[in-house]
Amino acid sequence: SLIGGRCRSKMPDYLLFCFRKAIAKSGLQHLAAQPSASAPGKTDPLRENCNTVDWSDNAQFGDHIWFETSVSGDVCYVGEQYCVTKTMQKSVARKKCAGCKIAVHTMCIEQLEKINFRCKPSFREPGSRNVREPNVVRHHWVHRRRQTGKCRQCGKGFQQKFSFHSKEIVAISCSWCKQAYHNKVTCFMLQQIEEPCSLGAHASVIVPPTWIIRVRKPQTSLKSSKKKKRTSLKGKPSKKVVEDGRWKPFIVKPVPSQLMKPLLVFVNPKSGGNQGAKIIQSFMWYLNPRQVFDLTQGGPKEGLEMYSKVPNLRILACGGDGTVGWILSVLDQLQLNPAPAVAVLPLGTGNDLARTLNWGGGYTDEPVSKILSHVEDGNVVQLDRWNLLVEPNPEAVQEEKDEHQTDKLPIDVFNNYFSLGFDAHVTLGFHESREANPEKFNSRLRNKMFYAGVSALTKYITLLLSHYGVCDGTDLTSKVQDLKLQCLVFLNIPSYCAGTKPWGHPSEHLDFEPQRHDDGCIEVIGFTMTSLATLQVGGHGERLNQCKEVTLTTYKSIPMQVDGEPCKLAPSVIYINLRNQANMVQKTKRRISMPQLNDQQPVPEKLQIRVSRISMHAYEALHYDKDKLKEASIPLGIITVPGDSDLENCRSHIESLQDSLEEVCRRRTVESDAVKSARLSSQKLSPKWCFLDCKYCYPNKESILLEHLNYVTEISQDDLYILDPELVIKETVGTSPGMPDLVDSYGECKTPESRQFTFPSSSSSPTSSPGPRESQRKRVSSDSSVTEALAHSSDSQASSKTGQCTKMVNVHQPHTTIADFRPMLRYAVCFCHAYCHHCKLIFFCSQLTELHKQGADIFTQDTLGCTLLHYAVEVGCKEIVKYIIDNAPTTLLDVTEKETGETALHKAASTRQRTICHYLVEAGASLMKTDLQGETPKRRAEKANDQELAEYLENRQHYQMIQREDQETAV
Repeated sequence: SLIGGRCRSKMPDYLLFCFRKAIAKSGLQHLAAQPSASAPGKTDPLRENCNTVDWSDNAQFGDHIWFETSVSGDVCYVGEQYCVTKTMQKSVARKKCAGCKIAVHTMCIEQLEKINFRCKPSFREPGSRNVREPNVVRHHWVHRRRQTGKCRQCGKGFQQKFSFHSKEIVAISCSWCKQAYHNKVTCFMLQQIEEPCSLGAHASVIVPPTWIIRVRKPQTSLKSSKKKKRTSLKGKPSKKVVEDGRWKPFIVKPVPSQLMKPLLVFVNPKSGGNQGAKIIQSFMWYLNPRQVFDLTQGGPKEGLEMYSKVPNLRILACGGDGTVGWILSVLDQLQLNPAPAVAVLPLGTGNDLARTLNWGGGYTDEPVSKILSHVEDGNVVQLDRWNLLVEPNPEAVQEEKDEHQTDKLPIDVFNNYFSLGFDAHVTLGFHESREANPEKFNSRLRNKMFYAGVSALTKYITLLLSHYGVCDGTDLTSKVQDLKLQCLVFLNIPSYCAGTKPWGHPSEHLDFEPQRHDDGCIEVIGFTMTSLATLQVGGHGERLNQCKEVTLTTYKSIPMQVDGEPCKLAPSVIYINLRNQANMVQKTKRRISMPQLNDQQPVPEKLQIRVSRISMHAYEALHYDKDKLKEASIPLGIITVPGDSDLENCRSHIESLQDSLEEVCRRRTVESDAVKSARLSSQKLSPKWCFLDCKYCYPNKESILLEHLNYVTEISQDDLYILDPELVIKETVGTSPGMPDLVDSYGECKTPESRQFTFPSSSSSPTSSPGPRESQRKRVSSDSSVTEALAHSSDSQASSKTGQCTKMVNVHQPHTTIADFRPMLRYAVCFCHAYCHHCKLIFFCSQLTELHKQGADIFTQDTLGCTLLHYAVEVGCKEIVKYIIDNAPTTLLDVTEKETGETALHKAASTRQRTICHYLVEAGASLMKTDLQGETPKRRAEKANDQELAEYLENRQHYQMIQREDQETAV
C-alpha cells in the first residue's frame, strides 16, 4: 500500500507515471468538478509566461505564476526525459513559479502538460447549487531535489548530495502546509495523497481555495432564454457578480469562523527600494496567490470589494505611508462595517506610521512567516484621520502664476502630518527629481542621502510672517511671528521625518498632554532652522497647541506636503477637522507564546512562577529527558513578577528567596522532612548560577549584563529552572525534595494518628471543594520515604473528636497541589467491597496495589462514566497511571466519559502531559477515537499549543493506521 516515489533508476516506469499522476490529481481532483480544465497540450502560449494572477473568465485551474530566476542550481523540474535543453551547450533562461516554487527552463514550460503537473489550485467551481457546500483542501505534493528541515515522518534531515546539480529527488513536500517527507516508501505513503491538508502553521490567515468560486457567465442565447420564462430569483444574476455593468467571474463565499483572520496583501512595487517584486513572490508561496495583489495592476479597490463580506478580515499594506493612506481612503469609499484592520510592512523611505505601530523603519528581509505571525497576533488600535478642506483666499494679492503652483492639495485626508514651509520645500525637490529619474532612487539609503544633501544646500529664507493660524479659537499668528518660524507641522502621530520625535515628552509641562494617535487631537509644532537640525539628535520643536480644529490662511504661494506628498499651493484658506478613526494592527514587540487562532492579551499583568534549582551533576545526566530533569530539581520557592519582567529582575527576586528559606529553617525546631528539604533548598546560590531555557533545557549562559534584554516569558511561563554548577546534595530527601512552604503555611499535626491513612467515619459524600483547575495556592512537598495523606471527614464532629487536622500531603510528584486531588474527593471510585461505603480517596500507588491484591476492581466506573484512570490522568499521577495500565484490561484505555466523550488520552493531551501520553499510546490507546466534539487526542494537543506532542501523536496515529490495514489484509 506504499508508493513513495523513489528516484527514476529505482522505480519502474509505469509506477513513476502513476505516482506523477497521483500527485497531479491530489491538488485538483477533490475541489469539485472542473469542466474547464484544459487538456494536455492545449495551454495558450501567450499565458505561459504570465507573472500575475488571472481574474478573468479564462482563468485555468493550476495556472503557474512565472517569475524570472537567476538561480542556476535549480534543476529543470520536468526531468531529463522531457527537458528540451539537455542537448544545448549554453545556459538557457529559467523561470520559477511563485505558487509552488518549481523551476523550469522557459522552453520547457509546455512539457509540464506532458507530466500533468499543475500549480496549487487557488479557486474552485461550484459543484452543486449550494456554493457553500463543504469542500476540503487536498495536499499539493511536489518533488524536491533540495529540501531544508526534517522529515515529517521519521524526523531525520534531508541529506543533501555533494553534487550541486544533484538530479535525485530527495523529498516530497506540500505547497500548502509545507510538510515534507523523504522520497522513500517508509516515509511517504499512498493514503497521504488523499488526506485533507491543514494549510499549515498559517492556516488562520490563508484564504482557502474553496472560498473563491468562479461563477459562469449567464447564458444569453435564445435556447437558454426559453428555459427561463418563469420569473425566479434564481435566474437573476447576483449583485455581487454583476455590478456597474461589469461581469465579475469570481466571488468569495467565506465560511464564518471566529478562529480565522483572513489576510489580504497589497504590495506597491514602486515603494522604497523597489523590493515589491520579491515580496509578492514570497507571499504567494505562503498564502493563496489570490489574496496577494499588486497595486500597480489596478489599485486596491477591486480586491477590497471582492473580500468585503469576509469576517475578521485583516489587510497588510506593503509600501510607504502613502500606500497605507491609499488603502484607507478606498476603505472609506466602500464604507465597510466593520472596517478591516490594516497592518504595515514598511517599504517606503520615511515609514513614520509603520514606526508608530511598531513595524519598524524599513523591511530588512525578515522572514515572511514571521511577518504573517505578527499580523495575526497584532493588537487592533485606532488611528485618527483628518480632513483637509481647501478654498481660495479671496483677500490675497494676485501674483504671477507659477507653473508648479496648484489650487488644491494632492490628497484631502492625512493620517500622519500636514506641514508647510522648509520641510515641504525639500520634499518637493526630492519628489520632482524622482519623477524625472526614477532609476536613481531605488535605494532607501540613497533616498535619505539625497534628502540630506538637498536640505543642506537649500537656502530657504521665507518666513511664515504673512500666514495666519487659528486653533480651536486661539489665534497663533502673533506667536508664530515672534518665534520667526520657518516650518509649521500639524502632527497626528509621534513619529515625523523618518523617526524623529518633534513633540517630545511634555510630561513636565502642565499645558500639554503626551501625544496619542487616537485621542481626537492634533499637535501643532513650529520649527526654526536650528530646531529642525536638532531633531536628528533628539531635539523637539516649539509646541504651539493641541486642538481639534484648525483654520489656516495663507497670502502667498508656499510649499506644503500631506503625508509626504508635496505641492506648491496658491494662497488659500485651509480647514482641518477630524474625519474618522481607522482600525490599524499594532505589532506586539515580543511573542510570548506559540501562535494561537484566537485573540489573547500579549502580556499578562503578573506572573507567579515556581523556581527550582538543578545541580550540574543532574543536568549532565538527565538533560536529554525534560521530565526526569524536572523531577530531579530542588524547589526554591515562588516569585511574583510583572508580566514583562526581564531576567535581571527575576534574578533579584530569586536571590531574595534565600533569606526566606533560612528563616523557615530557624523557625522550626523539629528536624522534620520539610525542614530537611528547606535546608537543602537554602544552600547559598553560587555566583555562577544561570537560567535554564525551559523549552529546550538549554542553559542560558548569557552575560549577566545582557539579562535585561531577555524577558522571562521567552524561556518560561509557569516554572523557572536555574542551573547551579556548585550545588552539592549532602542529604537524601527522596528523589525530588519538596517545595518549602513559602506561600501559605499549613498547621502542624501533633498527634501521630494524623500521619496514618484513615477512612472517613461517615458514608456521606465529602463537602464540595474547588475543582482541579483552581489556581494553586498551597504547595505540596514530596518525600519518597514517607507516605502521608490528608484525611477528610464529612462529619465535623467526628473530626474534632479524633483531633485530626489539615496537613501537607506528600506525593511522589513535584509541584502537586491539594487542589489537584479534590476531584477525587468528590468522584473517586470505590475499589473493594469491604470499603465501598467509606473509601472516597486513594492517593498512593502502594495503597492502590494493596487494595487491588485484595480483589478491588480497577475497571469500576462512577455515574459520570469516569474510571480511576481518568482521575489519575487529571491529577497527573504517573505511578498510578502506569500501575493501572499494567494491571487493567486494554479496553479500559478507550473508556469515554458520558458528558464529554473523552478518553484518558484526550485528558492527557489537553493538559500536555507527555509522559502519560507515551504510557497510554504504548499500551494501545486509540489515537483515532474522537470525543463528542469530533476531536482526536492530536487535535487536543494542538489546541493546548504543544506542537511537539501533536506531532508525536500524529506519528503514532500513522502507525496505528498501518497496523490496522495490515490486520485487515491478513484477515
